[in-house]
Amino acid sequence: MKRNIVVTDMAPPPVGPYSQAIRAGNLVFVSGQIALHPETGEIPEDFGAQCHQVLKNLQAILEASGSSLELTVKVMIYLTDINRFNELNEIYSGYFRASKPARACVEVSNLPKGVFVEMDATALIGE
Repeated sequence: MKRNIVVTDMAPPPVGPYSQAIRAGNLVFVSGQIALHPETGEIPEDFGAQCHQVLKNLQAILEASGSSLELTVKVMIYLTDINRFNELNEIYSGYFRASKPARACVEVSNLPKGVFVEMDATALIGE
């Protein structure tokens, strides 16, 4: 099976020793994304703005890999405050409308760069 590293300037570069995503067979595995803006490296202070930026980063990497949000099969969400779950769901629903992937959401004590949310995803490669 062939394994390819996915790289795009439309999402922030990794902040550690990992790839933005890996394509393997007909799947793409997107590494955890935080709310880093790809051009400025800035992180919004607002929870909602962070959620939007994380989802935009996921979308950019998925598209660079030949996939999309619609082809996503699993999303893992990490929140530093599970009490923001409903707010997260409102924003998340705007990105995953008809195609709702399997998902888990957990509260964690801390995330890189002090962000409020991180997400990773697994998706099918478009045909």
